Amino acid sequence: MRTILRLFTVILFVAASPAYADDVTNADGFANLAEKLLPAVVNISSTQKPMDVEDFPEMPHFPPGSPFEDFFEEFMDKRGHGMPEIPPASLGSGFVIDAENGYIITNNHVVKDSDDVRVTFSDDVTVEAEILGRDEKTDLAVLKVVTNHKMTAVQFGDSSKLRVGHWVLAIGNPFGLGGSVTAGIVSAQQRNINAGPYDDFIQTDASINRGNSGGPMFNINGEVIGINTAIFSPSGGSVGIGFAIPSNLAKPVINQLIEFGHTRRGWLGVRIQSVTEEIAESLGLDKERGALVASITETGPAQKAGLESGDIILEFNGKPIKEMRDLPRLVAETPIGQKVEMTYWRDGKERKAHVEVGELEKAEGNGLLAEGSEEIENKGVSVDTLGISVRTLTSADYQNFHIGEDVEGVLISEVVPLSEAADKGLLTGDVIVEINQQTVKTPEEVTTIIGTAKKAKHSSVLLLINRDGDVRFVALRLEKK
Repeated sequence: MRTILRLFTVILFVAASPAYADDVTNADGFANLAEKLLPAVVNISSTQKPMDVEDFPEMPHFPPGSPFEDFFEEFMDKRGHGMPEIPPASLGSGFVIDAENGYIITNNHVVKDSDDVRVTFSDDVTVEAEILGRDEKTDLAVLKVVTNHKMTAVQFGDSSKLRVGHWVLAIGNPFGLGGSVTAGIVSAQQRNINAGPYDDFIQTDASINRGNSGGPMFNINGEVIGINTAIFSPSGGSVGIGFAIPSNLAKPVINQLIEFGHTRRGWLGVRIQSVTEEIAESLGLDKERGALVASITETGPAQKAGLESGDIILEFNGKPIKEMRDLPRLVAETPIGQKVEMTYWRDGKERKAHVEVGELEKAEGNGLLAEGSEEIENKGVSVDTLGISVRTLTSADYQNFHIGEDVEGVLISEVVPLSEAADKGLLTGDVIVEINQQTVKTPEEVTTIIGTAKKAKHSSVLLLINRDGDVRFVALRLEKK
């Protein structure tokens, strides 16, 4: 069975106190802590409305005597003609964070598309719950229950205090078995598993299985420090590799869901990409760091602050951008309307700018976020040092290669197989807009800029590429001839 990444668990973690090691080595182990925390953890079940009879697809028609005809007739007889489908159920975990207001935290995927959500407490009391808000990007949801049942709440801890090797305690509902306690350690931090735009997972070896989704994980102080959202497993069961959303990432999202019913994330209005060694060298930066601005949203906050395509954002609101994925998270966590200082790299030196953070959801609602040709006889001018050929754009190119009318540059007419340009994904029909942040419109301008770079003993050049309206930077090494 192939190894898969299953997104069905979220854990909350808390850093261990200095006395933690003593507590787990005494005769009671985790018993006192588990006894205290179990009442705060709940089981969550949700159902979707069954399909109406008229919503079922019609039975396919087969020629008389076909074996498929007998098969489908037998299937429908066993099922009961017109019998509604049994509504699917989702089982997960959650925990109470506010007993007075009845707020419960779980995973978005546990309650997504649900018509009926029920919460079962540790003493088997079950109540109906309302979905107060959901966020798909972080896989979090807030429920609200109205009940006279006595509830026990737990508090969030500071996940920034976590260290690899800290003990954690998880309580949840694995495989629908009810409240179960497991223990483990923090195996790693800041994991990116490509689950969403704000990946910053804690990795743990505490047993996490189906049904643990939304359940908390605690430290010795009984604080929640993470929310389990995924496991890495070849079998679907725990193999000691689980991933959790840090509490410091979850808390602002949860607060927004409670206050607004939806998230209100900060927005900068840039498309960014990683800074590679070649890109850093070509722009005179000391090492790979920061987030390279590939394009700017017109009238967005970044444009108003004076940022341009090709800038490298090094710091945001006083916090360094060590790698590209740091920036979206920092911007998202910044209050909308707040003015912050940015440090960026342009023309070989650091600069400062102040930007007023916009609202991501509003930009999405306004549509500000995105995300067979005739053979051409003219093969263009060969640029051997880059492994490509380029030529001046023609009116036919705009139609043949779906190039926007406002795009200017030179067309890549050929890419040498097995060259670095091919390895970096350049294709015939791509448009080079800039080289080393200088606009180019003719093959002669391309060769001139490259010649200047070689004389300056640069090892690479930076190309700004436009493909189907999407722009990105690509650094290519200058081959020595």
